[in-house]
Amino acid sequence: MPPGGWCLLCFGLVLSSVCASTESAAPSNLTTAPLNVLLIIVDDLRPSLGCYGDKLVRSPNIDQLASHSLLFQNAFAQQAVCAPSRVSFLTGRRPDTTRLYDFNSYWRVHAGNFSTLPQYFKENGYVTMSVGKVFHPGISSNYSDDSPYSWSIPPYHPSSEKYENTKTCRGPDGELHANLLCPVDIADVPEGTLPDKQSTEQAIRLLEKTKTSTRPFFLAVGYHKPHIPFRYPKEFQKLYPLENITLAPDPEVPAGLPPVAYNPWMDIRQREDVQALNLSVPYGPIPVDFQRKIRQSYFASISYLDTQVGHLLSALDDLQLANSTIIAFASDHGWALGEHGEWAKYSNFDITTRVPLMFYVPGRTAPLPEAGEKLFPYIDPFNSVQELMEPGLAGLHVPPRCPVPSFHVELCREGQNLMKHFQVEDVEGDPHLRGNPRESIAYSQYPRPADSPQWNSDKPSLKDIKVMGYSIRTIDYRYTVWVGFSPHEFLANFSDVHAGELYFVDSDPLQDHNMYNDSQGKDLLRAFDAIFLANH
Repeated sequence: MPPGGWCLLCFGLVLSSVCASTESAAPSNLTTAPLNVLLIIVDDLRPSLGCYGDKLVRSPNIDQLASHSLLFQNAFAQQAVCAPSRVSFLTGRRPDTTRLYDFNSYWRVHAGNFSTLPQYFKENGYVTMSVGKVFHPGISSNYSDDSPYSWSIPPYHPSSEKYENTKTCRGPDGELHANLLCPVDIADVPEGTLPDKQSTEQAIRLLEKTKTSTRPFFLAVGYHKPHIPFRYPKEFQKLYPLENITLAPDPEVPAGLPPVAYNPWMDIRQREDVQALNLSVPYGPIPVDFQRKIRQSYFASISYLDTQVGHLLSALDDLQLANSTIIAFASDHGWALGEHGEWAKYSNFDITTRVPLMFYVPGRTAPLPEAGEKLFPYIDPFNSVQELMEPGLAGLHVPPRCPVPSFHVELCREGQNLMKHFQVEDVEGDPHLRGNPRESIAYSQYPRPADSPQWNSDKPSLKDIKVMGYSIRTIDYRYTVWVGFSPHEFLANFSDVHAGELYFVDSDPLQDHNMYNDSQGKDLLRAFDAIFLANH
């Protein structure tokens, strides 16, 4: 379990690296044919999973995958909002390179004709397929999920996703509402199904078709839940009785938090059931009983998601593809559940930037399954006993490091190569794998329209960005500096410091005590400032 800070944008390098190394240095019992790739991307999933030590959440199928995978403990998104994060890790470039901080531009037009991860596999002989939410839909992927560049066949979107934000939530009054909390009876919803169920069914159909193909495949499956609204089969609520739901351990806004760092969770406030609470803006706390209901529905959505992952991986097993398919599992960013008095994403805290990240590689992270053996039998979360599972440990060249600047370079990477963590001897010997974790740094950032919370602080359009919060996370510290930013020049001014945050993770793991203005942090701040300047 690599402990250092890893940027999520590095994960694409693992896929190409492992494919290359598996072919060039395969053990005698491992096929040298190109490996398939199944990439599972989840929306708004923080590491609230059994495999990450959560004792409440039931996620037996994802935990089972983790037990056969290399699990990264400290992986972080580059920006805690959907479109910028997905474009970042699917191109291997940071938001300052893709120039996407909102939802309103297409990187090939506004930044550079950067190759994507699926495009690279496609250009090297793979059949590439997209199901569900992989790229963020709309302008940021050219209204086409970056087709035809990235995909061999047209991307699939479930027909029922158009109902996600409509009035399909039956309230206590018996009427239908557009609520945040939306447990449903599937028989009563339009089309009698939900988007993630449709995505699983389509992904399985595509896997079945690959059985007759001689070409390797790259299949990306994007799941919507636990993204809001929390619209999931109502039976999953039974897994989380309200009396078992605790509040966030730090539900108050920290006294030393700069106003620019706070996100006012405006998208939550727009839901009908939250509007009915008549909360004050921006800091007004949510009533305790409703906080518990939000947390209940978030966890229930995870368990619903887990069943879909379970059905997908079980089908991979049934089709005898588990011994020839790399599985990568990640989220686009985390989600706050009341920590620091915040909800949703839209910040630089660990709770919104840290993500689950794991890789299953046949014969590397787990032994190859014997004939007739199933690595991923479906586990029913309603019948399974919750236990914490311990993780174990395709023919393409790794793209080169990007020069500075790299806007003119179509194929390169700004992340580091994580291949060293897949060396078998390291896994068996363990002691935190090779390398010094204190040398690992993860970079994140978030834009703001002003120094204090505004109606558009969570999702400012490019033209409205006035301040950019650049954050680095090491194994010991989280340091964020909020500086002036020019949206016209895409340029940060590190001489124009608006605010800063410094948290000592060992003594303050929840990041509640800002030490930016404390004397013991001054020397450390100078070192971090040098790192920021070297990377801009």
